[in-house]
Amino acid sequence: MTDTATAADVFLEAARLNREDPIRVKSLLVFPDYGQLVMTGDLHGHRRNFEKLKRFCALEHSPARHVILHEVIHEDVPGFQDRDQSHEVWLDAARWKCAHPEQIHFLLSNHELAQVNRNEITKNGRVVTRSFEDSVHAAYGGEGAAVIDAMYEFIRSFPLAGRTANRVMLSHSLPGPREMPTFDPTVLSRDATVEDLRERGAAHALVWGRYHTERALTLLRELLDVDWFICGHQPQESGYDVLHKRMVILASDHNHGTFLPFDLKKPVTIESLVKNIRPFAALQ
Repeated sequence: MTDTATAADVFLEAARLNREDPIRVKSLLVFPDYGQLVMTGDLHGHRRNFEKLKRFCALEHSPARHVILHEVIHEDVPGFQDRDQSHEVWLDAARWKCAHPEQIHFLLSNHELAQVNRNEITKNGRVVTRSFEDSVHAAYGGEGAAVIDAMYEFIRSFPLAGRTANRVMLSHSLPGPREMPTFDPTVLSRDATVEDLRERGAAHALVWGRYHTERALTLLRELLDVDWFICGHQPQESGYDVLHKRMVILASDHNHGTFLPFDLKKPVTIESLVKNIRPFAALQ
C-alpha cells in the first residue's frame, strides 16, 4: 500500500488479504509442512513486545516463517482516564499484514468479538470496549466512524483457528467443559454464521472457553484430529502455562510475556514446544 493510505484503507486491505489468504480453508488456516510458525499470546497493545516480535521475525529475510497474532486490542492503561492506544499497535499489525500477506495471520479472540458485537467487557472498572471506541474517535476526529467501521470489517475477516501438519491446533482459546456438550466442530470447516458468533454459538465458545479439563482436551483431540493445543486468553503472570501435558497457554502482553516459534515439519511433543518458548525480555 502507499504511504498515503488512510487507517481505514489499511484495515480494509488487510481484511481483504485475510479473506484471500492462500492457506485459508473456510474458518481454518492450514499451514504447510515446512518452515516455521511463530505463535503469540494475547498482546493487548503492548508496543514494546510487538516491536521485538517484528525484529525477531525479520520476515523480509524469512519467507518460510509464519506469524499468528490475536487479541491485539484493549490495552491495560495505567489510569482510569488514560486513552487506550492499542488501536495504534493494531494499525501497525494490519500494515504488517499488508507488507507480508502470506506470512502474517490473525485469529479471532474474545475481546475482538466483543468489540465488533458491541458487548461490554469490563476490566479494572473500565468498559474497555467503549473506551477503545472513544480512543479511536479522539485520535481520528471526524474520520473516527469510518476507521471503526473498517476495523470491524477487519475483525469479521478473521479465521477462527489454525492447524499444522505436525498436529498442532492454534486458537485464541478452546471450548471449556461448560461449552463442550453443545460445541459444533464443523464451525472450522465452514464460514462462521451470525449465530456462531453469538453467545452459545460455536465460534463464541471457541474464543471464550476457560478452565479446560483433561477430559475436555481429550474430547477436543478426537473431534479436531490434533494432538497439541497452543492458545492465549487466560492470563499468565509468568508468561506461559501448560495444562494436562497437552495445552500451552501463552501471554504476550506484559514484561514477562512470551511467544513460541516451532518447526512446521518436525514432529513435536509438549516438551519440545515448551523448550521453544521465548521470553520477550530476552530480545533486544
